[in-house]
Amino acid sequence: MRITPPEKTTKTQYAFDVAEIEPFLTALPMPVKPWPNAMITLKDGKTMLIRAARKDEVPLLLPYFKKLMEVEYDFYDIVGVRVYAELLGWYRNRLKDPYVMLGLIDGDLVGFANGRLWNKDINISHHTMTFVRRGQVGTVMYYCKMYYALEILGCQEFWSTFESYNGWRLGFQTRQPTYTWPEHQHELGGAQIYYINQDHWNSMVKGYLREQVGADLVFDNIPAELLKINENMRVPEEVAV
Repeated sequence: MRITPPEKTTKTQYAFDVAEIEPFLTALPMPVKPWPNAMITLKDGKTMLIRAARKDEVPLLLPYFKKLMEVEYDFYDIVGVRVYAELLGWYRNRLKDPYVMLGLIDGDLVGFANGRLWNKDINISHHTMTFVRRGQVGTVMYYCKMYYALEILGCQEFWSTFESYNGWRLGFQTRQPTYTWPEHQHELGGAQIYYINQDHWNSMVKGYLREQVGADLVFDNIPAELLKINENMRVPEEVAV
């Protein structure tokens, strides 16, 4: 957009250092408690560590999600595209207050969950994925996001929408109500917002993990060897979903 100046100027051109422009393009982060390390014993007896992803791990994750873009069943293609963009948005500082959780067993990446904070009261779920068909890994990863939002951060609401039938099943099992549509839309494609507020969490959903998996998240006294073996992740070489 160009508008003729209403006054004579001594200079007709100005140069900007990109470092001066970047503050206008990067969202100012909120002070947010990080996701702490947690572990859980799955139904198959394996111990999964759920830890926060590190930003330097994004380049390791991106090639796998690029492969998912070519998988034309169970909506993996659209999920692959969107997760790729979400990870890149975090990596390039173009996403407001994102978080990424990894589920790891003996260093192998078996689960993934991410989202972001709309504000201090609303936590937005983006995607939950599993890379193995066992132990209800997806249930655990989705629960971790709810727990993070409503217990650790003290948000008032947790918003989801679902792109696949497997994803919708998680919302169904936790009896999530919806906001009126199209007046209220989730940022992932404008679909319905499924939500959990504090009352719903405390009265119905908080015990969901024990009900489904038969175990709870453990945050204290995590063995040092479990942390060490999962410090560096191995991303699946092939898409096997």
